[in-house]
Amino acid sequence: MGGFSLTSDAPLGARNTLRVNAKAALLAEVHDVTKLAELLAYPAVKRGPVWVLGEGSNLLIKGDIDGTVIAIANRGVETFQRDDRVLIRVAAGEHWDDFVRWSLGQGYAGLENLILIPGTVGASPIQNIGAYGVDVAEFIDTVEAWDTHANAFVVLDKAACAFSYRDSTFKQQPGRWIVVAVTFALPRERPLSLDYAGIGDELARMGVVRATPYHVAEAVVRLRSRKLPDPAVIGNAGSFFKNPIVPAAQAESLTLAHPGLPVWPHDGGTAKISAAWLIEQAGFKGEREGDAGMSNRHALVLVNHGKATGPELWAFAQKVMAGVKARFGVPLEPEPLVI
Repeated sequence: MGGFSLTSDAPLGARNTLRVNAKAALLAEVHDVTKLAELLAYPAVKRGPVWVLGEGSNLLIKGDIDGTVIAIANRGVETFQRDDRVLIRVAAGEHWDDFVRWSLGQGYAGLENLILIPGTVGASPIQNIGAYGVDVAEFIDTVEAWDTHANAFVVLDKAACAFSYRDSTFKQQPGRWIVVAVTFALPRERPLSLDYAGIGDELARMGVVRATPYHVAEAVVRLRSRKLPDPAVIGNAGSFFKNPIVPAAQAESLTLAHPGLPVWPHDGGTAKISAAWLIEQAGFKGEREGDAGMSNRHALVLVNHGKATGPELWAFAQKVMAGVKARFGVPLEPEPLVI
């Protein structure tokens, strides 16, 4: 059974950052992705649903999983030349923040705004992770995945990934894809993204006059560390809700009624509005029921104060969604996968 290990009735409490004490009927930890076909052919794996788990930082588990959880744990970073571009192929099991710091150390630009995001490299295209005005899709060249429909490895270019705000073909077709590697095209120089969520103010506090990617990364680290609770201290999965995208006319009506509402232009006659502002104005920031609640540091973050179960956390999240919808007429969508 070289290349992967199997554990029955496997505890998942240490494998999800919301610290939900659930179990998986079978856990497969895969170090050699060339063995995926062999793993997926096992009768015990074929019998039930299959879920892919990275570091569990974008996940709410509502209960025990009657199926197989696959943890992709391959490692490796390879740099190569294609035409006039330098490409970087990164194994899905690499830690995202480690890769961002490596890229900065190698003199590449682009990922500095995405520093300190928990999770694996393989999870980054699924959610099209983003922060401080930057989405990872901008820098992805291709994604390698096992296609369970074709029973083969495939390479998807950016167009085939169908990236959009916190979305991709991988998220739209759950269960079909197992991401095994991501290839990035990172420039040596590019204009810095400084106009979002206080980065410029933080750079000024740091005394930076001419910013570099290193400076931006440090500013983001400081901002995230102040605003977001540390999963090592209190269970959470980061931002739990997406910023809603609504028709521009609806956004205009909302801002007329609520002048403080942050709004950003979006594609196709739509606008993105701040979920955190809606949640805070609806009175949920810092609220809790038992050990489930919203962070008092950031209104977007669902937290587990101790021993909240998956159903308790999900019930509280649904209460927040219902409260925001009743107050503002705007539906919220969870950002993490809920299983």
